[in-house]
Amino acid sequence: MPVLPAGLDGPDITVADRRWNRAVRHPARLVARAVDAALRATGRHGPVTVVLADDRTVAQMNWRHRGRNKPTNVLTFEYAPAHAGGGLWGGDIIIAFETVVHEARAADRTVAAHLAHLVIHGVLHLAGYDHHHPGEAREMEMLEASTLSTLGIANPWKQGRMATARGMRS
Repeated sequence: MPVLPAGLDGPDITVADRRWNRAVRHPARLVARAVDAALRATGRHGPVTVVLADDRTVAQMNWRHRGRNKPTNVLTFEYAPAHAGGGLWGGDIIIAFETVVHEARAADRTVAAHLAHLVIHGVLHLAGYDHHHPGEAREMEMLEASTLSTLGIANPWKQGRMATARGMRS
């Protein structure tokens, strides 16, 4: 299970499911770049852990923490609420392999581009962004799109625009 150490240089990244290595070239590097881009976009600093897991793991966590007995593409867990004063800002992001692959194929996107999008989405959740209301969703989508563009990845909210990501294979 490859792990990149935490610290000032980047997030903790664990590739818990080896299939990520076949689906995305250097998935830990891509995740680190996406986390860094999202942190710069939000102005946040703090520890972020990303686990590239499988659907079974994510489904178990989704049931345990959200009462939903099914996998989802990404789960985020804050260390302290983004709006709370004090405490340690940061959190954990867990991403489900099979769900991400299925969603990427259904949307005609690369797995790498979709993974980068979901990592950025997770960091934005940790930073206090949400998408429960149309105005919030639009703000979050715009920040996701602009952050993805810094990585050379097209806007996922425009039809047919995220089929490739520079230098990444799916």
